[in-house]
Amino acid sequence: MSETSLYAPVKRFLESLDFAVKGEIGSCDIVALREGEPPVVVICELKLQFNLELVLQGVDRAAACDEVWLAARLSARGKGRESDARFRNLCRRLGFGLLGVTANDRVEVILSPVTATPRKNPRRRSRLVDEHRRRRGDPVAGGGSRNPIMTAYRQSALTCAAAMADGPKRPRDLKALTPLAPKILQHNVYGWFARVDRGVYDLTDAGRASLIRWPQASHDEARHEILMSPTV
Repeated sequence: MSETSLYAPVKRFLESLDFAVKGEIGSCDIVALREGEPPVVVICELKLQFNLELVLQGVDRAAACDEVWLAARLSARGKGRESDARFRNLCRRLGFGLLGVTANDRVEVILSPVTATPRKNPRRRSRLVDEHRRRRGDPVAGGGSRNPIMTAYRQSALTCAAAMADGPKRPRDLKALTPLAPKILQHNVYGWFARVDRGVYDLTDAGRASLIRWPQASHDEARHEILMSPTV
């Protein structure tokens, strides 16, 4: 059993509180947004057991959000850290919420979060919100392997690659799909593209392999999806 087994029940719980939930954003297992001005940002970290490492992760994330939740499996015999008053008091003093996930994936609120002190890292918070909004769908379950993560940038690069599957393209040919197209082709972060003429790019073998690993929607479907997205 891995931490990703906690993702679906915790996601459902946060969605019941009117949050939009996505996994593996900016090294956080879960980032949840409730829109507003400014949006409410919740970070939730997942572990199979409540332990000090989970608390330390929460401490690291606290400066980038409004609420921190820590979620873990409830111990079968009720003898885990969640039953330790010292552990709960520590989390209460830090302002963290605690969620226990039962064997049948029911989520129990052990401790509600306390309103955090003023944010100390607005830049980090802004990056999380931006990535959450730009990422299409929720392609990665929180709590799993972070190599590689399906970021919004990777999604845009795959969109470009899919559009080039039938032959070379110019960056301007792809800007209707994503405004990032010129930067993606020129910087070539993943090694998927090669310039074959002035201002003309084609897929490399690595680029074609990426489309096998991550199959994409058709050209028209991809264009519609991106244009319907609130931000790109």
